[in-house]
Amino acid sequence: MPIFKEKNTMITENRFGGNGSVVTTHVLDEELYNGQIKLYSMTTLKPGCSIGFHKHEGNTETYFILAGKGEYNDNGTLTEVTANDTTFTADGEGHGLANIGTEDLVFMALIVNNPK
Repeated sequence: MPIFKEKNTMITENRFGGNGSVVTTHVLDEELYNGQIKLYSMTTLKPGCSIGFHKHEGNTETYFILAGKGEYNDNGTLTEVTANDTTFTADGEGHGLANIGTEDLVFMALIVNNPK
């Protein structure tokens, strides 16, 4: 069983029209999943930063909140999320997430492609 110590980290500005920077650390390379997984990452939003509302087509996305406090936009319904909360966005649905706390909002993100 391999252990992956090197990680690819990307910083994206104004992701999907959101505010500030999104720091995404890819946990595993998507090629390992033979196209089933589009993304598996640990993502960090600094206070005041957000991922803008966006829709998923052909895949689903799950967030597992590790730390911090956020406001999750589930197709226009806003809900506060904190550590140990899990969100799910189905194919054809949309979501966004904003850090509304004073600490980093850290979460795992998993995008799973629909079967072909």
